[in-house]
Amino acid sequence: MAETKDQNEVNIIIISDAAGDTAFSNATAAAAEFPKAQINYRRYPFITSKDKLDEVLEEIEKYPNLVIIYSLVKDEMQMPVIKFAREHNIQCVDIFSPVVEAIQQTTHMTPDQKIGAQHSLNQKYFDRISAMEFAVMYDDGKDPKGFLEADVVLLGVSRTSKTPLSLFLANKNLKVANLPLVPETHIPKEIYEIDPKKIIGLTNDPSVLNEIRRQRMIAYGLNPDTTYSNMDSINKELESAQELYKKLGCYVINVAHRSIEETAALILEHLGIDDYAK
Repeated sequence: MAETKDQNEVNIIIISDAAGDTAFSNATAAAAEFPKAQINYRRYPFITSKDKLDEVLEEIEKYPNLVIIYSLVKDEMQMPVIKFAREHNIQCVDIFSPVVEAIQQTTHMTPDQKIGAQHSLNQKYFDRISAMEFAVMYDDGKDPKGFLEADVVLLGVSRTSKTPLSLFLANKNLKVANLPLVPETHIPKEIYEIDPKKIIGLTNDPSVLNEIRRQRMIAYGLNPDTTYSNMDSINKELESAQELYKKLGCYVINVAHRSIEETAALILEHLGIDDYAK
């Protein structure tokens, strides 16, 4: 375990088998009571296997002054966290089980030991919500780890429908991450570590992209004639993106004159998915 440093520093570790938004909200609300503390939040969402959990527990050992907040449905996922906390003498908060216990004590009923029982009413619905949360969390390459967890990774220059496509596909229960491509910008190493079949390269016609960007600038009350909408710059961006797609060997779709639904249909067909449902 890392040596304790400044006692005012607290590393709050949030582990969840979904997006972890509830656990994060609870953590930030509690931390607000300690304005003089230096709070560091470290989120580990979508931890759904023991292997992933082991990696998390190994990683967090390097941080001092830990507080673990977890939301894990399965008992076999909870126990390693509890064991880790006891062995390292750190505070650990379970935000799921106490609610189950409270209902049990009030109703005098025995809780169903079936894993994931609270989702059995409509599993598709909960899967879809998780996929939507995933798409928002990993939009615009916010966290490269998302690329490794995603079912689909969308790449594309600005204004190639990455975000709306991500949300549309999430509604099909697909976990989607996307990365905006900017010339001469570092490409995360994770992009080269995933199956090329999961990567979709989005492109557009230069003239169409030019018009879309000009209209966007006008909508913001800005000068439409900038480097952002300049044809030479656009051509360079598209060429750079095309070179990356060729290097990755990924599937490429030109979104010009295509609706979101049409582009999504091509992606699903490429993946061999008719009606994706887990």
